[in-house]
Amino acid sequence: MKRFPLILMMLLAMAAGTAEAHTIIHKVSGYVFDTGGSGIPGVNVIEKGTSNGTVTDDNGYFELQVSSPDAILEYSFIGYEKLEVEVRSKRFLEVTLSPDVTQLSEVVVSGYATKRPARNQLPEAEISNALQGKVAGVQVTGDKSNQRNIRIRGAASLRHVYPREQNNEEYSEIDEIGFKGALREPLSTFSIDVDAASYSNVRRFLENGQRPPVDAVRIEEMINYFEYDCQNPKGNDPFSVTTEIAEAPWNKQHKLIHIGLQGRRIEKKNLPPSNLVFLIDVSGSMADYNKLPLLKTAFRLLVNELRPEDRVSIVVYAGAAGEVLPPTPGDQKKDILRALDRLSAGGSTAGAAGIELAYQLAEDNFMDGGNNRVILATDGDFNVGVSSEKGLERLIEEKRDKNIFLTALGFGMGNYKDSKLELLADKGNGNYAYIDELSEAKKVFVNEFGGTMFTIAKDVKIQVEFNPAEVKAYRLIGYENRMLAAEDFNNDRKDAGEIGSGHSVTALYEVIPAGVDSEFFDVDELKYQENQGVVSGSGELLTVKIRYKQPEGTQSRKIEQALMPVEQKFENTSDNFRWSAAVAGFGMILRDSQYNNGITISDVRQWAQSARGEDLHGYRGEFMKLLELGELMASR
Repeated sequence: MKRFPLILMMLLAMAAGTAEAHTIIHKVSGYVFDTGGSGIPGVNVIEKGTSNGTVTDDNGYFELQVSSPDAILEYSFIGYEKLEVEVRSKRFLEVTLSPDVTQLSEVVVSGYATKRPARNQLPEAEISNALQGKVAGVQVTGDKSNQRNIRIRGAASLRHVYPREQNNEEYSEIDEIGFKGALREPLSTFSIDVDAASYSNVRRFLENGQRPPVDAVRIEEMINYFEYDCQNPKGNDPFSVTTEIAEAPWNKQHKLIHIGLQGRRIEKKNLPPSNLVFLIDVSGSMADYNKLPLLKTAFRLLVNELRPEDRVSIVVYAGAAGEVLPPTPGDQKKDILRALDRLSAGGSTAGAAGIELAYQLAEDNFMDGGNNRVILATDGDFNVGVSSEKGLERLIEEKRDKNIFLTALGFGMGNYKDSKLELLADKGNGNYAYIDELSEAKKVFVNEFGGTMFTIAKDVKIQVEFNPAEVKAYRLIGYENRMLAAEDFNNDRKDAGEIGSGHSVTALYEVIPAGVDSEFFDVDELKYQENQGVVSGSGELLTVKIRYKQPEGTQSRKIEQALMPVEQKFENTSDNFRWSAAVAGFGMILRDSQYNNGITISDVRQWAQSARGEDLHGYRGEFMKLLELGELMASR
């Protein structure tokens, strides 16, 4: 009798174990492909009859724990027919979704508010191409026999390999500015430039073990990639001006002049509200991992910075353009991120149509006194739909005059069109950045949020007048594509550069003092003219004049500041001076400049090492590593 309770307890335990066995969780993973064999990101995968589900990643991969090996999975994604699949004890599933063309024509244009009437009706074939999910299928121009896709099963990732020799990138030709005589050409006039795209693009080449193309190296953008420790302006002007002079480190007979502008830093809470339109290229050329997938991750950082008073719209373009997110408050982050997550690449590139639609949307939702801006994100490959490049530029200029600015963000490699993006940003009163990795996106969208998004002064021009009694010749380092005629300085109709909140702008001049013989400037005396107009008694080396307008202003204001000659050793200058000189020196080496006077990367490293300063975000430390890469390549 005593054994009966024990047996009963054992039977009950066995029964409980059996019941527990029936609730053992079954883990299943797999890929979701489109009809072209490419992974689809953002697909909802749900265990039927439950709320248990997940979403595929950028490569179409998912993992899910279901309650039974006999569970049924439901697959759904906007623009595709729903699909049900029985697990049948399988651990790995691959499924293919077919496009639902009747659904696509309604949803792509109006995003996730399908009751909103379509602004632009996309042709069904173009909609299918735009959202079919070409993330896994890299489209390369040229010899497609070199194209390779490597799918790593179980690793939830796809790698896309471009042939090393495949390169259709485009850069505007740069003719280096030479020395000009101060007697005959005393005025040097240019538009300021706060773009930094060239630096991150140069970094991409160096980190890939390649020397960057000469025309990809814009020295002023390399210099202005870095923050400088300048005083915040104290008066009514939106920026302060500082100047410094010392011997040029690469030529002790010459002088180097540092001109620095520091934009007023405005606290984020005090910035005006934003009306932003994300204009995103989802064409086939954006399919690679460092294009659309990186773009979406980068924009997530920007979305996280938005406030309730900000508004965001999203326009995409491939073979045609459409609105996928109507104006949405910045605190509705889930809706904005959901719209971003569901974008995928496919089709040709009608960039002009996208820009027109984005500007129309920005204008329809214009905020008086706010930051009205289109943010274009693309590899710049506008290969279809642009009937007139000049017409596109005129459109951007027209909207610029209505205080709707354009920021251009470049992504990718191989077919990157740097020249187009730089030009469009210049025409649109905006800035231009190249995003090669997530840390660069953080720099642009988080660390420098105010400078990237909020203009505090526009049409900023600099004119330097050199005193021939003190200066024999001078040359501006960089800014080749920002040069202006002398008469443009006082012409308020002439467009120029912009400064954002907290931005610093640096310009360097190399000067040959009067009376110094230099191999870099040797000009005969004039035969038929007398050397008139030399003010020998002033003692001034030069005068810096700056013109700017308020962000919504039409009349410019002028700032003027004279600089006296100073004898100063390079090693005794400020960190700002030595660092900018080091970056300029590296740029001259990369460009094979005729004016670098034989300096080496070892010289540049020595100058930079003494000027690293606080380096809060580690950008200067990264520059030191790029110097090492440059030196390694030079030693091959």
